[in-house]
Amino acid sequence: MPPTKQLAREVFLRTLRSIDIPAVMAERIELAANRVVLPDRIIEVHKDARWLIAAMGKAAHAMVHGLVALLPAGTSVRGIVCAPTPPVMPHPGLEYFVGGHPIPNQDSWRSAEAILRLLSESDAHTVVFFLISGGASALVERPLDASMTFEDLQQVNRALVTCGAPIDAINTVRRHLSAIKGGRLALAAGPATKITIAVTDVPSGKEAALASGPTLPDPTTIANVETIFSEVNLKPRLPTSLRNWLDAGRMPETPKPGHPAFANAHFSLLLGMDDLFHASHRSLEAYGYLCCCDNATDDWPVEKAADYLLGQLDWWQRENPGQRVALIADGEVSSPVTGSGVGGRNSAFVLCCVEKIAGRNLVVLSAGTDGIDGNSPAAGALADGDTLARARSLGLHPGAAFRQNDAYNFFAGLEDAIVTGPTGNNLRDLRILMTAP
Repeated sequence: MPPTKQLAREVFLRTLRSIDIPAVMAERIELAANRVVLPDRIIEVHKDARWLIAAMGKAAHAMVHGLVALLPAGTSVRGIVCAPTPPVMPHPGLEYFVGGHPIPNQDSWRSAEAILRLLSESDAHTVVFFLISGGASALVERPLDASMTFEDLQQVNRALVTCGAPIDAINTVRRHLSAIKGGRLALAAGPATKITIAVTDVPSGKEAALASGPTLPDPTTIANVETIFSEVNLKPRLPTSLRNWLDAGRMPETPKPGHPAFANAHFSLLLGMDDLFHASHRSLEAYGYLCCCDNATDDWPVEKAADYLLGQLDWWQRENPGQRVALIADGEVSSPVTGSGVGGRNSAFVLCCVEKIAGRNLVVLSAGTDGIDGNSPAAGALADGDTLARARSLGLHPGAAFRQNDAYNFFAGLEDAIVTGPTGNNLRDLRILMTAP
């Protein structure tokens, strides 16, 4: 592997190590018998408090492992954990579920019911830790409409993820149809001290979008839902039972700021975009690179994002002649599925760059911090100025692979797929564009 490609891969792996969740928890959180110390506040709790955990999302296992390690000696804890994979080392007192993503499965429904049962036991001497990370919108779910079946729930989610609405709109609908989203878990925990610790894969300022905001006030309204239904003609694609429920005006409004459910509720961001940027920035600077960060391309079409970021790298290089330079970007680009291949948005982004950087001394990497890129076994991929020539010599064609959504097989054939396996983390996708000597 050429040195700069090897360096890009190493920077990504070092970034993953720098955002290790249990290590960050040990550094930033302290638990004592009568208080909880978070990065931004100290919360006094009853000395004989009962401790409960409701953990959900792609990073649930790592978050549980980190939190349990901090519990005061002799503290017992009960809880529910739902993640896309089973635990390697289950903790006593915790019940585990393997939820479905992006479409809920039976464990998604069962885990939601188990969490609601657990929270029903809460009182003023209870401390509930909500450990929230990306992916939980599908991993844990139960509909508000009691007439809906499991099959109805899956139909709703398929309709949402294929309706063409932006993710903010999808989350708005989810919050209003769910028994656990849009602040309703905070409502279910009653007078308990509610402490949400989050690892976020959503943009800063949009924390209510993480897992569709189960413990936060909902900034959207029923009127917003009705507008979305109209704009994407969603209602005809919903189950009959749900349409009848909606038409009867039975959908209640979600809890808003000022609701009593949030009087003793605390939200603390453990890891977010800044942590991802800082870790990769430090790694690249250690290798002598001048870095700049750009998060402008969130939700952009993959080809538009590629053109923009390569243009920004060219600008940064002109600003710093004779220097090694790198551009770091995060967020999720949009890569619609039109073919039957294997891959995801990260490998698609790199594939889109292959012809654009051909013959140039540049390296492009894009990978998911969760270790999963679409339907592939990889986290993402990387390419340099020689990738196009190497591919053609092997009979691989980037244009055809892009149209078939087969980016993984393209890069696997070149040994340029980045395979980490599930990382137990879930911040955002990381893109590194850098010059080669």
